[in-house]
Amino acid sequence: MTADGPRRAHHPHDPHDAALPAELAAALAEIVPPGGAFRHREHIHLAYLAIRHLAAYQRAPQKLNATVTRAWTEIVAHHMAAAPGTDFASFADKHQALLDKRLLTRHYTARTLASPAARTGWAEPDLAPFPWRARTGLARRRRL
Repeated sequence: MTADGPRRAHHPHDPHDAALPAELAAALAEIVPPGGAFRHREHIHLAYLAIRHLAAYQRAPQKLNATVTRAWTEIVAHHMAAAPGTDFASFADKHQALLDKRLLTRHYTARTLASPAARTGWAEPDLAPFPWRARTGLARRRRL
């Protein structure tokens, strides 16, 4: 047991892996200690760097929308789970609909996405739920 929790190491890609985007490889090289362990502290460090990177939008706050960021992250993660281990080019070829920047309009009205609540926090889809959330909601309702 350590301050980071139990000694279960999660090993991400090697920070020097040529398949990683240069920016991610540089971040991982800064975060991952010798030996490659990726525990809770390293997750927090990665989140810290991502938030610091997003903070650059503070100079142009109209460009940052927390709901859009989270929604795209959830959509990409959902599709990545179906095809783990592929590189981005293969992933993009297989899921070309994700490259349509209007995809979120299937789930959100423009009014909802432009709202202060969506810009600064999370707004649930107001047109159609994400399919993986709809299934989870149904399962939850059935248990109740």
